[in-house]
Amino acid sequence: MLRELHIRDLGVIEDATLTLHPGLTVVTGETGAGKTMVVTGLGLVLGGRADAALVRTGSDEAVVEAELELAEDHRARQTIAEVGGIADEPELLLSRTVSAAGRSRAHVGGRRAPIGVLTDLGEGLVAVHGQADQWRLKRPAQHRALLDDFGGAEVSVAATEVSAAFREWQQAKGDLARLVDGERTRLQEIELLTHQLEQIDEVDPVAGEDVELAREAERLGHAEELRSGADTAHRLLSDPDSFTGDDVVGRIARAGEEMTRLVEHDDQLEDLQRRLAEVGVLTSELATDLSAYAADIEVDPTRLSTTQSRIAALRELTRRYGEDVEAVLRHRDEARERLLGLQGADERIDELTGQVADAAQRLTRAAGVLTATRTSAAARLSTAVEGELAHLGMPKARVEVVVEPRTDDAAAELDAGAGEPLRVSADGADTVEVRVAANHGTPPRSVAKAASGGELSRIMLAIEVATAGSTASQVPTFVFDEVDAGVGGRAALDVGARLAALARTSQVIVVTHLAQVAAHADRHLVVHKTHGDQVTSSGVRAVDGDERLAELSRMMGGDDTSVGLEHAHELLQQCRR
Repeated sequence: MLRELHIRDLGVIEDATLTLHPGLTVVTGETGAGKTMVVTGLGLVLGGRADAALVRTGSDEAVVEAELELAEDHRARQTIAEVGGIADEPELLLSRTVSAAGRSRAHVGGRRAPIGVLTDLGEGLVAVHGQADQWRLKRPAQHRALLDDFGGAEVSVAATEVSAAFREWQQAKGDLARLVDGERTRLQEIELLTHQLEQIDEVDPVAGEDVELAREAERLGHAEELRSGADTAHRLLSDPDSFTGDDVVGRIARAGEEMTRLVEHDDQLEDLQRRLAEVGVLTSELATDLSAYAADIEVDPTRLSTTQSRIAALRELTRRYGEDVEAVLRHRDEARERLLGLQGADERIDELTGQVADAAQRLTRAAGVLTATRTSAAARLSTAVEGELAHLGMPKARVEVVVEPRTDDAAAELDAGAGEPLRVSADGADTVEVRVAANHGTPPRSVAKAASGGELSRIMLAIEVATAGSTASQVPTFVFDEVDAGVGGRAALDVGARLAALARTSQVIVVTHLAQVAAHADRHLVVHKTHGDQVTSSGVRAVDGDERLAELSRMMGGDDTSVGLEHAHELLQQCRR
């Protein structure tokens, strides 16, 4: 809801503050007082086009500030947060400054922001209905949203089904496309993995085999040297005939005999005797083991060649697929698993093809149901808007809410095998357009192009009243300018009554020159002008009681005489009834 509008140095308005309330507020005043500047100022602060000519003569800049009350869950809060503004307060402050040089600045929630942010926020907060200001139905999506909201639960359920079916179809279609598009890559990968597995399986490595073979190759490569060295060591220990002097085993034995002879004279030698005996046993056993080792060493060039060939084959694998045999085996297992998945892609393609076809059929059926519910709601909405226009001085106006197949490129093409392909999106397969023929004999045209400024405002009023209470996305504040253009008498009273009806569910602000409209207001603001030295300025004040009666009398062409005031009083009572 719009709580306050502050205008400074805009047109003839020097400094004015409009305090606004729920319900119906009318803005009146003499011709040239600056009523239109109120709507112009509101348009500026909602992102409208700036013009340096709007800046008050002699001023450097014009400033318009608006304070709005936001619901906690209003989507505008996200936009405010994105530009760094204060988004967690109940109030939202918007500001627009236009310099005399034509430069323009915007502030949102206390932070500088692009002008486009004001436009985005304004479309969800205030609907301004005046000449060339019908933003709400400028885009086809707005027409569709209006009809869907009016259609209620029936259309909402059908639209939800279409949205879910569309997402499912898009998902299956995307999965299939990615799989098919990657077919060449898949086949190349299958060929590569198959070749790798053939190479590994041909060698058939065993875990730890590379280490054992390296040891064996080292032993076989030095077999003669190992056998000769072990034999020499054996002979040094136990063969006295091979070298000059006694063998080591014999010398240790004689040393043991000598220790046995001496120990009876000194028992301290017992430990040394025992240790010498142990050395003798160990030396004898070592000599025996060396002899056995030398006897087992075999010089086998054939086995050495076989081992070296096996090592070379394993090294080729580790060069390609891992740092050791264990890594090669891990690569083999992973390649096999990947190959199984790739080889199963043909079945997956068949499966996804079926899923796409099934999803397309479900989407086609859901879109058909949505089209039918929209068509039914469109007939009801057409009738309701025509009925409202009959009370707004346009009894011959004809309204058509047309539901047609989409043809735009933004929609996806769906072929469910049931005839002509559909163009469909998450919003369905329909283009919705509200068309109006303002006069008898003229063809219906899009509502934004169908009439003059005043007629257009009345058409929008009829649409807003007809959809009031049923539109989940309805903006909280409506502003009407020129809604009473070309209307008088009883029709003017009906216009006021319709505005009052809309004000039961939304905040409504109307700039009017008709007393029949102003008399329906919950709050009456008057733009008044004063004349200074060569300068005219305007301000705004709320009127009530006798002041309001005097303003209504002026608007009816009278004055503040008793007769004029009596007429104003009667009009006010009539509207209240």
